[in-house]
Amino acid sequence: VRLHSHDVRYGSGSGQQSVTGVAAADDGNSYWRVRGRTAAVCERGTPVRCGQAIRLTHLGTGRNLHSHRFASPLSGNQEVSAFGEAGEGDSLDDWTVVCSGTYWVRDDAVRFQHASTDVFLSVTGEQYGRPIHGQKEVHGMAASSQNNYWKVMEGIFMQPSEVFKAERYHAEL
Repeated sequence: VRLHSHDVRYGSGSGQQSVTGVAAADDGNSYWRVRGRTAAVCERGTPVRCGQAIRLTHLGTGRNLHSHRFASPLSGNQEVSAFGEAGEGDSLDDWTVVCSGTYWVRDDAVRFQHASTDVFLSVTGEQYGRPIHGQKEVHGMAASSQNNYWKVMEGIFMQPSEVFKAERYHAEL
């Protein structure tokens, strides 16, 4: 399932832009940009460390992956939405990358834990009806499970910066 969003608002809870899970690989509404946490600069090509807080900004609408203490519409877990304008939102847009090792590696599955409420970004079997028929509910769950692993699939990947390459591959003589 791919993390997906579009300018369709929840009819309950926060009324913010919905975030769902879809199976289709060719949907442009499933593209997200990795950015530094709120009020932080993250230079292009800088690797993301395990344990680092980031923001995921939806390319189509410019809103950030967001969570807060509203109940999700289908499961009653914590709502996950898209919030803000032009990539600017608030501290509830920050997610911690939970992975093994030092850095988030492209082919590895990771978890995203909400920095303010500690829930894990999750998708289970609950599906919406109209107007987003068949899309799965994405929500925050208090416990880690097999439902909250995520993997990068399609996209544009930046080469590591020269500083990172030197740090990672430098060997003393």
